[in-house]
Amino acid sequence: AGGAMANMGARERVLIRPERGGGGHLDKAAATATSKGQDILRQARVCDSLAEALARFHLAFGTTARLSGGAAGHGGDGGWRNQALTPEQAAGELKSAQRQGLSSVLVFGPEDTGLENSEIELCSHLVNIPTFGLSSLNLAQAVLVLLYECSKTWKAPGLEEELAGRQNLRPISLGEEQLLLEALQDGLVRLDSIPGDNAAWFMRSLRRFLRRRELRRHEFDLLMGLCRQLRNKLGNQ
Repeated sequence: AGGAMANMGARERVLIRPERGGGGHLDKAAATATSKGQDILRQARVCDSLAEALARFHLAFGTTARLSGGAAGHGGDGGWRNQALTPEQAAGELKSAQRQGLSSVLVFGPEDTGLENSEIELCSHLVNIPTFGLSSLNLAQAVLVLLYECSKTWKAPGLEEELAGRQNLRPISLGEEQLLLEALQDGLVRLDSIPGDNAAWFMRSLRRFLRRRELRRHEFDLLMGLCRQLRNKLGNQ
């Protein structure tokens, strides 16, 4: 994967708990990487969770080989996986985000299992690479395909952010989105509007609703303020 990044001009890499599964993953990857790939690997940022890694980004494109079944609602996801973008479409979305001064990230799961459902939920978009016969590619192939499509539309770094001086009007980041969802969930559980033992299931629809609304920072501040007032009113209930 590091070699694919080097070939396509991508430099920033984030690893999620690379020691899991017995450790030694970084050493194994470094042993087979090219010199440029080794440089990218050494400079990689390491995070304890995907949520932590995504917090500063506005858009996250999660890759998946699995699509929903033919019947709507199959698998409990309401057919959401069937809304996955092709690599070309994802590259177009990344280009549009770049023009707006938004930060984006491509998310790849482990080669043997891919992204878990809980990790897919954290991503704002899904990407599926259509294949014939086999349902998935190995990790390096998937990285290369996505980065190749992106490289055809990328602009050089240093673009001015149109909203740099108007931070209250910028779109919220994924980290801010998560903070808002947690505050809303806490308030709804306190009000007995949703069951506490299955709150995450009810919050999925709310997460997707918020993403369709493309909330800005000043709207985030307003909703967080309302959540704080609700928590204060309810006290320790």
